[in-house]
Parts: sequence; C-alpha cells; structure tokens
Amino acid sequence: MPKPLFRADQVGSLLRPLVLRQARAQRAAGKMSAAELQRIEDSAIEGLLARQIALGLRAVTDGELRRESWIFDFFAALPGIRVVTRNLTPVAHGGAAPGGGRPMKVPIVVDKLAFGAHPLVEHFRFLKAHTQAVAKMTIPCPTMLISASRDWRDIVDRGVYPRIEDFYADLSAVYRTALRTFYEAGCRYLQLDDVNLAFLCDGDMRAKLAARGDPPEQVLNTWVGILRETLAGRPSDMTISTHICRGNFRSSWMAQGGYEAVADALFNQLDYDAYFLEYDTDRAGGFEPLRFVPKGPKRVVLGLITTKSGELESPDSIKRRIETATKYVSLDQLALSPQCGFASTEDGNLLTEEEQWAKLGEVVDIARGVWRDS
Repeated sequence: MPKPLFRADQVGSLLRPLVLRQARAQRAAGKMSAAELQRIEDSAIEGLLARQIALGLRAVTDGELRRESWIFDFFAALPGIRVVTRNLTPVAHGGAAPGGGRPMKVPIVVDKLAFGAHPLVEHFRFLKAHTQAVAKMTIPCPTMLISASRDWRDIVDRGVYPRIEDFYADLSAVYRTALRTFYEAGCRYLQLDDVNLAFLCDGDMRAKLAARGDPPEQVLNTWVGILRETLAGRPSDMTISTHICRGNFRSSWMAQGGYEAVADALFNQLDYDAYFLEYDTDRAGGFEPLRFVPKGPKRVVLGLITTKSGELESPDSIKRRIETATKYVSLDQLALSPQCGFASTEDGNLLTEEEQWAKLGEVVDIARGVWRDS
C-alpha cells in the first residue's frame, strides 16, 4: 500500500447525486425505508469510487454522502451531546449565503463526553471494503465543537464541567479514542477539518472573540493545546492531515485573511503530516506564511482549484502559482488539491457534478505535469 501522501489529492466531500437527493426526500416524507435509503447510498458511493479511480486519484473518499454535513453528524453521535435548534444569523458571504436568522442545529454538551459505537466508523468500514485505493476518512477537528462562531459558555453545561479545563481534557481523550477506533477499523489516512484556525486569520473574527472575553492569542494557545493532546500517541503509520477552511456552505465563505497569525503554531506545534490550505482567492493572502513550514516530510497541499464555481482554472496559471509558492517552501513538500470539498453540507456547492469531476481531473493532470513522482 503506498504511503498516503499524494501530489494530487482532494479534501473529501462530493456533490450528492440526484438519485440520492430524491431518496433522501422520500425518506424524510416517510415514503422510503431506512434499509432502502442505505441501499441507494451504498450504490451511489460505489459509483463515486469508480469515478475517482478512473480520474487517477490514489486516495478516495465516500464523498460524505451519508452525512447531513461535514460537522454535524460526527458530534451528534457522541455520548454526552444533545442537539438543539437555535435561531442563528449566519455570517456567510457570497454564493448562496443565507440572509437573516434561521433555525440551525447546534450540538451542546449536557453530560460527560465519550466515544462509543459511532456511525462514521461504519461509514469508513464500507468505504475500505469497496476500494483497493487508499481510503481517506474526514471528520471535524475537536475544537469545532466549541468553534469561534459559538461561545463555549453557551455550549458546555457548567454543571457537568465546572472547570473548562476538564472539558478540554475529556474532548482530547474522546478524540484519541476516535483515532484508535478508526485505526483499528483499518484507517491509515484521516483528515481533521478545521474552520477555527481560519477564523483566527480574520481581523473581524478576532475582534468579535476579544469582545466576548476571549483574547485571540489565548484562544489560539488553547486550541493548539487541545489538538496537540488529540494527536499525542497517534499510530506512527497513520497519516493525519488537516484542512483549514474559510467556510463553504453553498459556495459561500465566512472568513478571510492570510495564514500569518497561525502559521508558526500550525506548522511547528501540531503533528500533522499534511496541511490542506485554501488558496483559490486573494482572501487567503499570499504564500509568505509557508516560510514557517519546517524542512522535512511535512507536506502543504495547495488548494488552488476552487470548488465554489464550475469554471475551470487555467493550468498554466495554476503552475505559475505553484512556482511562486516554491519561493517559501520546496516543491518536494507541495501537492495540489481543490480548495475545499464540493458539498460541505448535503445542499452542495453551486456547480454541476460533471464540473466537479472536471475539477478533480484537472488536479490530477496538473500534478502529473509538475511532479515526476505523482
């Protein structure tokens, strides 16, 4: 089995095929059984796997097809979590960003956290059993439970966790168990998706954190501590990556700003093998923060191909941007991917399935032209 670090890669989520979206609607209306929906999901995932292999991708995902969203399904299935509906005002911009307040599901901590039998582990087992390629699994990083957009004071029951430090310790312990559980299920490539660190790159977001009593540098240190504890004792032959995301609901975005504010901590304090970084627009700033990447095996996966629209990028333009990035980190430590997933929620981004596959194909083709070992 090749080591799960590839020149052409992907973030994870894929657009839900029409047949699956129709099946979900029927199930919600009580016109389809859970077993029949699962059969359709299984078939749709098998079809996605075949398309990924045909394109030349060596790490494949299930497209997160069984999930409502990249974040909600994982936390909702943890013991100690209850899901509530709150009327919130999203801060997304562009795309099909929602306006005004709307009901949103929010996971809150009502009891001691634990990790038990989890549906996403079963999702992974199906994925691994149906491909000879490297099966890549994606889950939200632990700090997303207390994300920058949700004040931890409103999320954690202080009767259960009078000391927030005890909550942080349990959260890291739960994730260490999760990592072992996925490993025992055969997972050798796991990605932790992280919006929080991108929020700390945004001046407006930092101001809002400070206004609610959370100094941004203190928040960064806390989150880095949680992530370090999560990654402690990880299996040596398990590749763990992170994706730093600025928001991706229906082609919208939530944060902006270069990586300078978090780069040193991100690259030098966190034991990730690969960093999927969004670089599809100038909202991400320049490549200068890549100077903090230590020489060695760590890899930066440049998200230069946008998933927010269907228009294909110019291959020559992408190659020039890769060359520019090599001013700060060696070509040997770089790879290429789309900027994000194509469907962070089941709604999906504003492009077609064929445009999605063309984007992924372009990633593979460009990588083959840039790196001899791709």
